[in-house]
Amino acid sequence: MMETKSRKVILVGTICYTTFILFFMFFAFNRIEGATSVESYTFMLVPEGVPLLFPKLTFMWLFSFGNIAAFIPFGILIPLLYRVRFGKFISLFVLTILVLETLQALTYLGSFDVDDVISNTIGAAIGYVAYRVGFSSNISYKKLMASGLTIVVLLFGVMVVSEIIKKREGPIHSLTDMKEMTGATPVTENLPSFTVAGERIEPKMNVYSSEGESTKTYNYILGNKEDVWLYFYFGIPDNGDFKGAVKIIVDGQEIAQLNEQSYQGAEALRELPFNEVNEITIIVSGNAKLWDVGIRGMQHWWE
Repeated sequence: MMETKSRKVILVGTICYTTFILFFMFFAFNRIEGATSVESYTFMLVPEGVPLLFPKLTFMWLFSFGNIAAFIPFGILIPLLYRVRFGKFISLFVLTILVLETLQALTYLGSFDVDDVISNTIGAAIGYVAYRVGFSSNISYKKLMASGLTIVVLLFGVMVVSEIIKKREGPIHSLTDMKEMTGATPVTENLPSFTVAGERIEPKMNVYSSEGESTKTYNYILGNKEDVWLYFYFGIPDNGDFKGAVKIIVDGQEIAQLNEQSYQGAEALRELPFNEVNEITIIVSGNAKLWDVGIRGMQHWWE
């Protein structure tokens, strides 16, 4: 049984540390000033990222690391004060964090972020494992060293898992690799070269044009792909009439219209990001051309 004096010291330390954490959750980073400009509550209920990647010298990495590391002591201190099984401890911890995150959102002193709940809980769980290794009984120097090593190993394990499940930008694929539903087929072989504003253009993947007709429509079904970028070049060749336009329609909504008035000369690579895409339609008219049209998505390392 823990001595009464030691227990009081740990209790005081726990209260002080809890106060410190609550200060950062509700008052640090100019939260009070920011609360006056917020007009609605913010609840982010869908996880958007992984808790912690390999170290990077950025504020965001330090913030992510702090979201885990700052809650490791609770996994040690609380069991030292009250003997509790892991299941009960982690359940009460999650409930407490949910309440605090909700208060942050309702008081405009922060937002409810499920990613923070996950990170904080991982920290508390790491602390509890460290407690079981070095603090649960017969505390010794070797056990304390083993406890510290356990924390380091588990943090590294979190980074490894996070790196594995993190989605990254995949390579750019030609839009013609997608399933084509209806419409014309762009040129993909023996690609013609042409000149735009005196610059020689040598397409690499495809060329979209009206091919002498008034307009031509190209249509693709992507199958509700998420986190997608559309890449392309646009221009009007020097030979022939300097008239033409391209419309890009995504899921029935026109998101880009390019013509001789809005764009002059050969354009640099352009990109359009989308949270989710099912259907892409490209309408080319006049002498306009779209080339090297590609698409890039987010994918895991094994995909």
